[in-house]
Amino acid sequence: MASALAAKMGFTSLLRKQARNFNVRICTMESDMEFNCEAKWKGKDLFDFVCRTLGLRETWFFGLQYNIKDTVAWLKMEKKVLDQEVPKEEPITLYFLAKFYPENAEEELVQDITQHLFFLQVKKKILEEEIHCPPEASVLLASYAVHAKYEDYDPSVHKPGFLAKEELLPKRVINLYQMTAEMWEERITACYAEHRGKTRDEAEMEYLKIAQDLDMYGINFFLIRNKKGTDLLLGVDALGLHIYEPDNRLTPKCSFPWNEIRNISYSDKEFTIQPVDKKTSVFKFNSSRLRVNKLILQLCIGNHDLFVRRRRVNSLEVQQMKSQAREERARKQVERQRLQKEKKLREEAERARDELKRRLIQLQDEAHMANDALLRTEQTADLLAEKAQIAEEEAKLLAQKAAEAETEMQRMKATAIRGQEERRLMEQKMLEAEMLALKMAEESERRAKEAELLKLDLQEARESERRAKHKLLEITSRAVYLSAHDMPPDLSFSKENLSFEFKDTDMKRLSMEIEKEKVEYMEKSKHLQEQLNELKTEIESLKMKERETPLDVIHNQNTEQGTSKHSNFKKVAISSAACMGRRS
Repeated sequence: MASALAAKMGFTSLLRKQARNFNVRICTMESDMEFNCEAKWKGKDLFDFVCRTLGLRETWFFGLQYNIKDTVAWLKMEKKVLDQEVPKEEPITLYFLAKFYPENAEEELVQDITQHLFFLQVKKKILEEEIHCPPEASVLLASYAVHAKYEDYDPSVHKPGFLAKEELLPKRVINLYQMTAEMWEERITACYAEHRGKTRDEAEMEYLKIAQDLDMYGINFFLIRNKKGTDLLLGVDALGLHIYEPDNRLTPKCSFPWNEIRNISYSDKEFTIQPVDKKTSVFKFNSSRLRVNKLILQLCIGNHDLFVRRRRVNSLEVQQMKSQAREERARKQVERQRLQKEKKLREEAERARDELKRRLIQLQDEAHMANDALLRTEQTADLLAEKAQIAEEEAKLLAQKAAEAETEMQRMKATAIRGQEERRLMEQKMLEAEMLALKMAEESERRAKEAELLKLDLQEARESERRAKHKLLEITSRAVYLSAHDMPPDLSFSKENLSFEFKDTDMKRLSMEIEKEKVEYMEKSKHLQEQLNELKTEIESLKMKERETPLDVIHNQNTEQGTSKHSNFKKVAISSAACMGRRS
């Protein structure tokens, strides 16, 4: 029972302890962090814990900001966190931001983490147009922002389009020009390429050095009214207080440097600025809410303290930090030089390695090519050997064929000679045959003429015989008549009349001689025709028909039809005799 009671009491105490803790989400410009804090923690306890976590020693520039209604507030260091007007929802969201800005970032910002946080915050304000930035300065700042992210420009890595998803320019600047995203990227890249050799920290510092000269850099603006009720803007920064027209945040109407302000106070909503010079009138203005007056007073006190602090000898802590920062920068410089040297040597070694690789690949390629060439050469040699063998065999065959061709050529020459001789003999035979044919034709013509003459003589003889017979009949009849009428018996015929008498035996002998001559002529003509046909057969294979004349064609046709000169002549003679017979 006692143990159960003790356990119950222990559990209750644990619940109380847990209830006394709260969760906080700290949002920095780079990341978010969550912590479990004790309820008794003051603002300073939480702030110091965050600074230790970040490794930040330049704490006087920063603070923890939270949203309250329609404004912002900074966590008070001396008051408990839960007793302030922070959001009640857990985790409680607080923003770790720069509350005060340095006059000269290069001289005042010692730590790299401080510089980096300032860089991110100023960059965000420029992009969100809380700080007005001219277009040309926007491009230059964008190039340093790119260098801070990507370091040295490398054309092989940073190709066109690598900034497509980056937010580098205020929308106001982009809308101000008729330029495409590619054109803006080209301008930014051209500036970015000129920053070669700078580290990320140096690029961020160059960014801050340009940004701190902008008119709205590091100024917190508040809406106020003067005694006349005119709306004005109060600007609080590291140099002092500035009064602006509501529509002009670049050029202040008047300014109060911190060294010329003797006292700042507020009562309810009225704020009073007392200059050091008593002759200068006190400046009074009213703000909308008391909470705003408290915020203005906090910023004035903090900026004034830093203003005075900058003009004094640095504290031992700051001197130590700057000394360590210088040593760290020197060490980093040496380290960077060493790294650059190593990088250079590595690049040279890589180039040498790449060159060796390239040379090795080239040698390997050359070796492969040489090997391939050797294989091709061997194959070519084998092919050439095979071709040589084939060529040798072909040469033998060709020699054999050449010998055969030579023999054939000799044979053909002999044949040609024989052919020429035979052709000459045939031409001679043809010539002789033509001469013989001509002679035979002449002889035939002569014999035909003789036959015609003989026929004519025969006809005349027959006519004479007919006349003689007729006359003989007349004489006989007259003799009979005279004998009957007592004619003298011594009557005789004259020689002229007796010359026409022929005997039948003479006529038969003459006809037989004519027929004999016709038979001999026919035999001779047949023999000649056989000779001509034999010659024609022998030379027919040598005939070139394309060279035949029209007369040759007619002659061939007549030969095929069996028509000859003598047959034509016979036809003509027979037709003539028939005509004469009809006439007689």
